[in-house]
This record gives sequence, C-alpha cells and structure tokens, in this order.
Amino acid sequence: MRWLLVDGFNLIFRSHFAMERSNLRRQSDQFPTGALHGWMKSLLDLRESEKPDRWAVFFDLGGSDRHLAVLPEYKAQRDETPEDIVLQLPEIKRLTGLLGFQIVEKRGVEADDLIATAVHKLSAAGDECIIVSADKDFGQCVGGKVLQLAPPPTANPALGWRRMDVAAVTEKFGVPPERIADYLALVGDASDNIPGLRGVGPKTAVKWIAEHGGLEGVLAAVDIIQPERFRDQLRLEAERIRGNLKLVTFQTDFPFEPGTQPAEDIDGVIAFLAEMEMHSTLRRYQTKHGRAESPLPSVVPKAVSKPSPPTEPRQGELF
Repeated sequence: MRWLLVDGFNLIFRSHFAMERSNLRRQSDQFPTGALHGWMKSLLDLRESEKPDRWAVFFDLGGSDRHLAVLPEYKAQRDETPEDIVLQLPEIKRLTGLLGFQIVEKRGVEADDLIATAVHKLSAAGDECIIVSADKDFGQCVGGKVLQLAPPPTANPALGWRRMDVAAVTEKFGVPPERIADYLALVGDASDNIPGLRGVGPKTAVKWIAEHGGLEGVLAAVDIIQPERFRDQLRLEAERIRGNLKLVTFQTDFPFEPGTQPAEDIDGVIAFLAEMEMHSTLRRYQTKHGRAESPLPSVVPKAVSKPSPPTEPRQGELF
C-alpha cells in the first residue's frame, strides 16, 4: 500500500502565498479564493504524480498540549494567520473531503505528531509512506519505505519538488535521519521558537554528533568537548537541551485508524467550484472527468462569518 500523507497547514500557507499576487476572489462578494485554487491544484497534481493507493491530509486543531507543557513560548513568535487563510480554511476542509481525502485532526495534538504516528503504524505494517511537507523535522521519519516530498523553495520554485530519502537527508543536514532530533536539540529551531545552545551552529553540532553519538553522548563528553568554551554552557544548560529533544522528537502513540478511503464526490466538487466561482478550475476539472461544461448555476453566496484563526499555522520556508 502506498500512502500520501499531507501536512495541511504547511501546504495551505504555500498555496496562499503562491497565489497572493493574483488576489483571486469570488466576484459576487469578494470572498478570497487564492488558497483554494492553489490547494486544489496541489492535491490533484500530487495524487496524479505519486499515484498513491491511499491519501490523507492532517491539520492542527488548537495548540500542542505536550509542547506547551515543556515550553510555554512554543511558536509564540509567529505572526497571526493572514485573514484570507482564516476565511478560506473551512472551505478548504470542505473541498478536501469532497476530493476524497481522509482528514485527520485531533484537538491539542500537533499535525506533525499525527503524521508521525501514521507513518510509524503504516510503515510497521509494510506500507510505503510519502510525507508532503517542507518541515525539516520530518527528516527523522525518513528511512525504509518512508520518503519526504518537500515543495520547491519559495525563493526558487524552478527547483521543483524534492524527494528526500536517507541519502538526501544526510547530505542536507550532515547527520542521518535517526540523529535529526539530536541535531535540532543542539542548534534549536527558530521556526518553532526553540532556542538551541548559544553559539552552536550546524557545523559544530554535526561534528559533536559524529564524534560522540547522540545528544546524551555529547553531554557525557562535556569534559573533553571542543571547542573548550562550550563546556560550561553544556553543563549549565544540559536539562534545557534535553527538553529541546523532547520538543523536536515526534510522539507516535496517538490513535490512527486508516478506515475506508472516502470516495471523491465529482458532482459535489463541481457544485463547490461553481459556488465559489472558481471558473477556470471548474472547467479544468470538468474536462478531466469528461463532464460537459454546463451553464454555471446562479449561486447565492453564503453569509461569511469569520472563524477563529488556527493557532498552529505553518509559516515560512522551513526546509
């Protein structure tokens, strides 16, 4: 079985910012539709190119209880979610379900942990997993039948999607997947507001891990660590860095039941695209499914109420 596992907010933010300049909106009431256009194209392109047997999208639903218990400032530095994304999120989820993607979310649990849980259980059963995300944390999941599919960098989209196997992860970070969490504990992760050991950058962390093994090996070697100037700092901050390791290591014991793959509701998608006045996307979808183009129905736009913003958005270029 081949699974496509999509990091929802990570891809939503990329879809929004990729289409932001176009300022696409429903003509009748100016409801934003840019992220919806990008989201639908991304999901369909991924399903076409990867040809999975099963597919699921994972969303954050509230803050991560386990992370906030260790670090109350976890992700506190992130900007508020753009209003256009807040408005489109319920419609993105509605479209996702109509397209036949299983939606997985659990209040108080980060989507990353839910994806890692799914990968842990599915790969143990012999299934192949493709994680769609720009988040560098997922490097620790790669190995065997598990790959990460990272979108092109925002600054250089011509690079295209990147398939990250064990060799690619090791080349990028200088450590193998099983040492990614140790590496991140030492250098920190600015995108999640996790401070590393002051002055320790990637080269130093890679050197220490190569010489002494994982984080505990590095801490045990504090009396001989080089450069010598880090020895006192390592002694003083050992417990905080161990806390970092808990933050960046995925928890994989949450419930995950594959269930039955939802069917794609072609008529429902057509009606949705007509309702949202996404005319070009509608025509492409009708053509793909051999449906004759019909006059667009007269749709009375729904009253738009502003939902609560997602508290754990995916922002920026993480990978």
